[in-house]
Amino acid sequence: MSLGYAQKLSYKEDVGSVGMPEFFDPNRLLQQKIEKLALMIEKSKHLVAFTGAGISTSCGIPDFRGPKGVWTLQHEGKGVPEASLPFDRAMPSVTHMALVALERAGILKFVISQNVDSLHLRSGIPREKLSELHGNSFREVCPSCGAEYLRDFEVETIGLKETPRRCSSMNCRSRLRDSVLDWEDELPRKEMNLAEKHCLVADLVLCLGTSLQITPACNLPLKSVRGGGEIVIVNLQQTPKDKKAKLVIHGLVDKVIMGVMQILSMRIPPYVRIDLFQVIYGCNSGSKYARWTIKVCSVHGESAPLPFIKSVEVSFPERPELKTALLQQQPFSLKRELIRSRPVKVVLKLNLSDGCACRFTTVELLVDFEATTDYFTQDKNVVFENLRDTAIQSECCGQLSVVEKKMLPAPKKESMTYAVVTNITEYTGVSTSSPLFKVNCKGKRGSRKKLSGDGKVVVKKHEDLISAETPFKKVRAC
Repeated sequence: MSLGYAQKLSYKEDVGSVGMPEFFDPNRLLQQKIEKLALMIEKSKHLVAFTGAGISTSCGIPDFRGPKGVWTLQHEGKGVPEASLPFDRAMPSVTHMALVALERAGILKFVISQNVDSLHLRSGIPREKLSELHGNSFREVCPSCGAEYLRDFEVETIGLKETPRRCSSMNCRSRLRDSVLDWEDELPRKEMNLAEKHCLVADLVLCLGTSLQITPACNLPLKSVRGGGEIVIVNLQQTPKDKKAKLVIHGLVDKVIMGVMQILSMRIPPYVRIDLFQVIYGCNSGSKYARWTIKVCSVHGESAPLPFIKSVEVSFPERPELKTALLQQQPFSLKRELIRSRPVKVVLKLNLSDGCACRFTTVELLVDFEATTDYFTQDKNVVFENLRDTAIQSECCGQLSVVEKKMLPAPKKESMTYAVVTNITEYTGVSTSSPLFKVNCKGKRGSRKKLSGDGKVVVKKHEDLISAETPFKKVRAC
C-alpha cells in the first residue's frame, strides 16, 4: 500500500472495521499449525494464494486496518503514518519470495492480490499467473489496444485516469491510463475472471495478510469451498471468513511461511533488483567545433522520472582542462562544445537514491565525433540472469551491463540502455518476520551483514567489493 495511494483515494466515511486487536497463537500451537499447513500445501494439486496488505508490512509499507494502519490512524485523527523508505524502493518480503519458489516448483498455480505495490511482479511471479484486483501503482494501461506498461516510478494518478504518457505503438498512440481503482470503480473484468477461474478449481486457497473485508474480492476464496476446496487464513486479526476456513493461523505471515518452507525443505530464492536507465549522446559537428550533449534519463521516456538516481557527476579524466560537472536536476543533461579532435573519455558517476544498497555506480564512455555503427540489442532476460548470477556470487551490487545500443531518429544521436544491480536480499536461517541476510555495498570497503540464529548481527569484511567487470564496459561497484 502506498501512502500516496491512500491520500489519492476519494473520501469514504465507512471503510469497514479498523484498529481491530491482533492475536498471536502460542508458540507450540503455532508450530503445530505450521506443520499442518505444510502438509496441506504438499498434498495440494491446485494451490492459489490470496494476498493482502499484511504481506508487505515487513517491506516497510504500512497496512490499512492494523493498530498502526493508515485508516486506523486516520480514524484516530493522527494522519497518515510515515513509510520507512520510498515506495518505489520497497523490496519483496520472505512471503513474496517464498511464493515465487512455490510457483517455480509447480506447486502454486495462481496468485490473487489486493495490493497495489507491484511487489509480486518485482519478486518474479509471472504476469499471466497474477490477478491484481485493485490495480498496480506502477502500471499504466492503454485503453485502446490493451498494452500494459510497468514503470519503475509510481504513476501520478489513481481512478483509471489519463496520465501524461501515450501508448508507444505507432498504430495507436492513445493516452495511457493508470490501473489503480478508486472506491467507486468496478474490479477489472479480466482480472476477476482469471481469479474466479482458479478459485473454482482450487483445492487450497491460502489467504495471507488480508482482513477479507473488501467486497467483492473477499468472497473469491469461498468459491473454492463450494467446489470442495479448503481455505487457510494466516492473519493477525480475526476475519469474517474465519468460520469457513479449514485452518486459521494467528501469526506473522513471514514467520509462518518461513516455517512452512523449512518443513518442505524448499529454499527461498534471493531477490536481486535490477533497474534500467539510458544514456543518450548527441553531437552536432561543424568544421572545427563539435557541440555535444550527454543525457542520463529514464527508459520510459526522457521526461519520465528516474527515481533511483539522485545526481550524476560527469568528469573527463584525460582532459584536466574540462571541469567536472554535477547534475542534480532531471533529466540529467550536460552540453559541451569542443574542438573536433580525438575521442573524449567521459566518466559518469551515478549517485543512487536512498533505498539502494549501493551509494553509486560508474559508467565510462568514449565520446567520438564520428558516427559509430556498432549498434546491437541483447536479450534482456539473458542480461538480467547474468547480472543476478554475478551479484549473488560476488555478494555485492552495482554491476552494470549494456542491454541495447541504438541510433535515435535525431541526426547523430544514439542511446545506450544499461541494466544495474541496485539491491540484493537473500533469505536464509531461522524463522523471523524479516529478511535474514542483506547485502550492502557502501564506500570503498563494503560489509556483509548477516543475522545469526540468536538474532545478533555478525559483520564480515570484504576487501574486494569495489571491482566488477562486464563484457561491455568496465565499471566500479560502490
